Amino acid sequence: MRVPHPDHFTSRLRSPAVAARVGVWLGISFGTCFLTGLVSHWAQLPSPAIGFPTSPAWGYRFTQGLHVVTGCAAVPLLLVKLWTVYPRLFERVDPRAGRRLVAVGLERVSIAVLVAASVFQLATGLANAAQWYPWREFSFRTTHYALAWVAIGALLVHVAVKLEVIRAALGADVDDTTDDRESAVEPGPVSRRALLRTTWAAAGVAVLATAGGTVPWLRRVSVLAVRTGEGPGGVPINKSAAAAGVTATAADPGWALEVVVGGDVRSRLGLTDLRALPQHTVDLPIACVEGWSAQGRWSGVRISDVLTAAGATGGRDVLVTSLQQSGAFRRTVLPGAFADDDRTLLALDLAGEPLSLDHGHPCRLVAPNRPGVLQTKWLASLEVDA
Repeated sequence: MRVPHPDHFTSRLRSPAVAARVGVWLGISFGTCFLTGLVSHWAQLPSPAIGFPTSPAWGYRFTQGLHVVTGCAAVPLLLVKLWTVYPRLFERVDPRAGRRLVAVGLERVSIAVLVAASVFQLATGLANAAQWYPWREFSFRTTHYALAWVAIGALLVHVAVKLEVIRAALGADVDDTTDDRESAVEPGPVSRRALLRTTWAAAGVAVLATAGGTVPWLRRVSVLAVRTGEGPGGVPINKSAAAAGVTATAADPGWALEVVVGGDVRSRLGLTDLRALPQHTVDLPIACVEGWSAQGRWSGVRISDVLTAAGATGGRDVLVTSLQQSGAFRRTVLPGAFADDDRTLLALDLAGEPLSLDHGHPCRLVAPNRPGVLQTKWLASLEVDA
């Protein structure tokens, strides 16, 4: 296969002027994805060095929605960016060029790492948002987090290497040809401004097509948004009782929640026992890592009341166990700050009706500003140290 020569690419659209302007917005998208991804990773740590805040209650909903939306917007931006710089990859450099050779080598290595990491992040992130999990040999969360650092590091190296070109391109008119390749002399099918406007429009369409997962009033136009409000009580269902294998155990009239303090079972509370305790109602969202979220009105018992009645002291982390027998989130840790928050409930009702089996009947955890995967359903036990 013959390697293309840079002179084969003659369109004036493939220019630093276009690449720099698209690159600015791509960098903003990647930076936003990176920062909001760090927030999501922090929220899912069982015992972080710095505790994740319980307020605002909608915080995780906002940051994770923003994470997915900017990731989707980055797709057309990345495609246009790669198209504009593609010819540069085939430039020949004299091996005796010294510093120039080092700079070009560093640039191409950073591009190779950046492109590979970016494509992986966007492809797996979009698959996760669509709830399609083709991977089996690695953990999505761990790998996504690690490669986020690789991608952002490669991006910073690339910007540092190309900073002089970027500054010159952004400082000149978009139609300026000073820094263009010598062979880029043919007009494209559209102008540079038209190409940029089309790129911004494509990114905007990507945002509108997915933002409805977080913003309810956009749901009618968000054709690519998943889990947009359907489900009992207006809250979608990610994992059904049948999928979790708890249909029989969760519907068992003899079900009881065990409260374990210091290794001793201090109480066993059936559904009737829980309903006999003081009931409270809170408006809290369920916000998922896939980017969708929904507001719910939950009623039930404050978890702090249950723990206090069992003799547990405040500020302790709580190990929450589900009836499901397998799965990465069968057991989760509820940090002490969340356990002490008055809005954290052992929810029994949603929207004024008893929880459906798929929503976690007979009892589920609901807490403010917490990822949906940690809002454990079909509770079996609560455990705290003495």
